[in-house]
Amino acid sequence: MESIIVFTDWFFLSYFFVLNSAYAMLILLSFREVLVEKLSFSRSVLLEASSDRYTPPISIIAPAYNEEATILTSVQALLSLNYPEFEVIVVNDASKDNTLNLLIERFQLYHVEPIFRYQVKTAEVKAIYRSTLFKNLTVVDKHNGGKADALNCGLNVAKYTLFCGIDADTLILPNALLQLARPFIQDPSRTVVSGGTIRIANACSISHGQIDEVRLPKNIWANFQIVEYLRAFLFGRIGWNAIGGTLIISGAFGLFRKDVVIAAGGYASDSVGEDMELIVRIHRKLREEKRPYQIRFVWESVCYTEVPESGQILSRQRDRWQRGLIDSLWRHRRMFFNPKYGVIGMVSFPFFLFFELLGPLVELLGLIMISVSYMIGYLDIGFMLLFISVSMLFGSMISVGTLILEELTFGLYPGWKSLAQMVAYAFLENLGYRQLTLSWRLRGIWGAIKGDHGWGEMVRKGFGSQ
Repeated sequence: MESIIVFTDWFFLSYFFVLNSAYAMLILLSFREVLVEKLSFSRSVLLEASSDRYTPPISIIAPAYNEEATILTSVQALLSLNYPEFEVIVVNDASKDNTLNLLIERFQLYHVEPIFRYQVKTAEVKAIYRSTLFKNLTVVDKHNGGKADALNCGLNVAKYTLFCGIDADTLILPNALLQLARPFIQDPSRTVVSGGTIRIANACSISHGQIDEVRLPKNIWANFQIVEYLRAFLFGRIGWNAIGGTLIISGAFGLFRKDVVIAAGGYASDSVGEDMELIVRIHRKLREEKRPYQIRFVWESVCYTEVPESGQILSRQRDRWQRGLIDSLWRHRRMFFNPKYGVIGMVSFPFFLFFELLGPLVELLGLIMISVSYMIGYLDIGFMLLFISVSMLFGSMISVGTLILEELTFGLYPGWKSLAQMVAYAFLENLGYRQLTLSWRLRGIWGAIKGDHGWGEMVRKGFGSQ
């Protein structure tokens, strides 16, 4: 009995050591990528691209469902982007609130003949509107089909070869689209997808669709998410990008070649993780076709979004994210440890399976086993402190490293007081918040086993109401 308990204790300790060592490697890769980029990138490149007639035109697709709190600010921000040629397509997915009426009134929309080709099957389109104020604004009103269906509808209507899929509550910084398009300009034959950084808009000062001042929220839930988002984007995705292992491009801000997405079948309407699932499917399809390609993460390209400020709404989001991860990995399970799919199959896929999907289960079992072995006298204080250091404190130090990376990259949060507050949250998340997210992810695993495909209601406060 004692030998079994000792073995399991060391197994869980080793698991967290390997996990955090992988995180440490990713953050080192991220530091290298950021330093190389900052030394090599010239701001004049953006100025040239903004006036270059050869910069590829882009269709921006924004699916909207009950977004009356944020829709006008978001669309205004989109129309103000610094980019030579683009169109904005807002797809109203049968909103039950005042989303469509607000758009009609604010942008003086009028009916046009709905002429387009259904390259991807979607729910029926009810009407298409154009704006008398902005020639590049189109609003599509359709029957409800979900976010993926709305994006597919926008694909059918879009007229350009590149499209940018965003969330309707997203605020894109003026130069962000230029930065996101840079890989397509530099390597147009191989680049098929690029994605940007998502930042949190809660409590920020916003006017006319633009971020005037970045502020830390007073809401505790939002502050914990700031640390999470920085960790996810500033070391996770930069690190994976460095080795060509990008498996996720956020659905809130991604640029795609339209022909590649259509050839892959568009967004999966039956998936709650349609953004990740599409990226994995593109990797799989192009690898199987032995076609040279690249999917890039562009950390300098930034947009802002509103995050949940209540535990109830946040729990629904994390539940859905976990179910989306499981769905994506299960659909493409043949890629697991398959050398045919290169870094994606041999490194990214196993990492996400063992550490992101199974991580909540292992952490729960580890906490239970460590506690039980201590209570029955098979575990000493030294080992327990070692376990806590490896599983929690080491992770907090990685979060602190991410905050240093944020200072190197953007430095948007003003003063040492803000930085000290975020460092505090990096350590405090181990005292309750991490355990809550663990329970939500476990609920997501159980939901996936039961076949739950629901999204759960998301409530927006609106950018002007913080």
